[in-house]
Amino acid sequence: MIEPIQVFVTGGTFDKEYDYITGSLYFKNTHLPSMFERGRCTLEVDVKTLMMVDSLQMTDSDRANILENCIKTPSNMILITHGTDTMEITAKYLANSKMDKVIVITGAMIPYAFGSSSDGFFNLGAAFAYLQCKPSGVYIAMNGRIFDWDKVYKNRETGYFLDKSNA
Repeated sequence: MIEPIQVFVTGGTFDKEYDYITGSLYFKNTHLPSMFERGRCTLEVDVKTLMMVDSLQMTDSDRANILENCIKTPSNMILITHGTDTMEITAKYLANSKMDKVIVITGAMIPYAFGSSSDGFFNLGAAFAYLQCKPSGVYIAMNGRIFDWDKVYKNRETGYFLDKSNA
């Protein structure tokens, strides 16, 4: 029996909606419950929305909130949805606490609400798989790959996450 997975929602492009009138992106509710249903997820999952912010607006106070919730949850497997612009900063913040848990951070470059053009569904599924087979530590799951928190960077020209050793 696999233990329950704690999912913390923090916002980011993953959960943004498109306002057809103003042309802007905004937050409403997380898409995760419908994604789990659509993906026929049979894992026991506890979803908790911590915040709905663009990661460029995320503060160290927000990161402290994420850390506190990671420490408090009885689950040893934690998935965090996060904006892609600062997930490396949050990963480092969490890794510095040296928790004995598996934490995988994932996100999307294109909002899930945009349908089949979004990478969110793919990244979420990959993150769940990695979460169940990695040892304790902090990881970033993007583009079908899993990265150690300190060996990844977002290539801002291509939008892909890459291994620092190949830079």
